[in-house]
Formats: sequence, C-alpha cells, structure tokens
Amino acid sequence: MKGIILAGGSGTRMFPTTKIISKHLIPIYDKPMIYYPLSTLMLAGITEILIISTSNDLKMYKDLLGDGSNLGLSISYEIQDKPNGIAEAFIIGEKFIGKDCVALILGDNILYGKGLSKMMKDAIEFVENEHKSLIYGYSVKDPSRYGVVEFDKDKNIISIEEKPNKPKSNHAIIGLYFYTNEVINYSKNIKPSQRGELEITDVNNVYIQNKNIKVNLLGRGFAWLDSGTPNALLSASNFIQMIEERQGLKISCIEEIAYRMNFINYKLFKDLVKDLPESEYKNYLKLIK
Repeated sequence: MKGIILAGGSGTRMFPTTKIISKHLIPIYDKPMIYYPLSTLMLAGITEILIISTSNDLKMYKDLLGDGSNLGLSISYEIQDKPNGIAEAFIIGEKFIGKDCVALILGDNILYGKGLSKMMKDAIEFVENEHKSLIYGYSVKDPSRYGVVEFDKDKNIISIEEKPNKPKSNHAIIGLYFYTNEVINYSKNIKPSQRGELEITDVNNVYIQNKNIKVNLLGRGFAWLDSGTPNALLSASNFIQMIEERQGLKISCIEEIAYRMNFINYKLFKDLVKDLPESEYKNYLKLIK
C-alpha cells in the first residue's frame, strides 16, 4: 500500500502565520506539523509516500524531507495549487498510486494511542485481502463540524453527511482513510460540491452504495487531534508537551520510528543522528539503543 499526505490549502484560518510559512510546517510543540501525519504512515509500515501541497510551499517540504531515503522512505511530491477538495488528491496522485491500494492522511491530523501501529497494519491487511476500504469514526462533542457517519441498529454504515445541521450520530470521520484502487475512478466521477470541491464524503458515499467500505470506531484509548485552527494548534501542542514531559519519550520522532520499524539499520540511524544540529531533539535520539 502507498500513502498520501495532503498538505495543501491556503491556510486562511492560520493567517497571518501562513503568509510566510505553510500551515503544515508550523510547529506542534517541538516538531513541524507534517512530522505527525508522516509518522502515522510510517507506523503503518508504508514507505512509499506522496506529499501534495501548493507550488509555493512544496520547496519547503523538499528542503525538510528530501526524497526520504535517509529514513528508508521514498518520498515524492505533487502540486495542488487550489483547494479543490480532498478527493482531488487521488486524481493528482493517480500515477503514483498505480494499481496499488492507498492510504490518505490529512496534513493537520494527529493520531495517538496504544496499538496505533497494529491497528493500521490490520487496516492495510483488511483492504488488501477483503478488497474493501476502511475509514474511522471518532466520538466528538460537536459533530456538526465534521463529516458524520450514520449507522443502522446493527452498526452497519448507512451514510456519511458533511457538516450536518442535525447530526445523526456523534461519530465524526477522521482524516485517515484506507482505500482500494477504485478510489481513483470514484474521485474522477463525483461532481464538485456547492463550495466547488471534490468532497471525500461523496467518495465515501459511493463506496457505501457499493457496499464496499467499513467504518471502525476509535475507542477511548485513542486521541485524534485536528490542528487546523489556532486554538486546535495550541491544544495539540499542549497535549504533545504533556505526554512527552511525563514519559520522557517523543511522539512522532521520524528518525526513531524509521529505526524501530526497521526501515534503516542501527548504523544508518547513528549516522543520521550524528548529522543533526546540537539540540534537545538530538540528545533524545542519542540515547536510543
């Protein structure tokens, strides 16, 4: 399975910060925002990754991550100059995806919880073996801000409604999706919404009509954070800070993950750490055996 990080958009909710920097490079506590979705794909075992952003911002991602080879990854890049919707990522990434299944994560989404890596590996196995797609629901206090899933009495998915005035459940669809290869054609055949975007909710509803998608609900042991507004950014940073300071372990440390996932061996890991500038981040990595 291949992975896509959608890090486009104009970042208007973060203005004026986004006048000089891509939203997805703003720090979440001690790391750029993009590290969090990247580490999520890495924990799923995905090593072929496409980052989609604007033509103005793409150079910054290339400067930060390069081709990913130092992490045992293969990172490529494509442009989405206008915010034409999440589903356009599959059209832009058609050549990259090829005939494979694909995971998509939004560039401002953060996932944390025990068993996250296994959960995503199980998702990949499900999609590849069952030839069905898999998405996740998460209980939220204010579901009208999100795409909301509706279930029947047997917990079978009926529909997903985008930002409903009267939500039919309190389960929002999070910004992490595991799709079969059909997602490319589904994305090509949906029509733009009233706001002119190719909505991921419409793609999911095509899958629902074809009875070819499953929704797993994330329980209390998982945290899903959307860091797309100043308040959400602050909350996410405080969350990461609290856990890191309490445990003495770093969340979404991509160098550590590359080593622990066996993308790189210990020698390559030590060489990678040696080249980092002196910092608390480097000191943490130097302690890893």
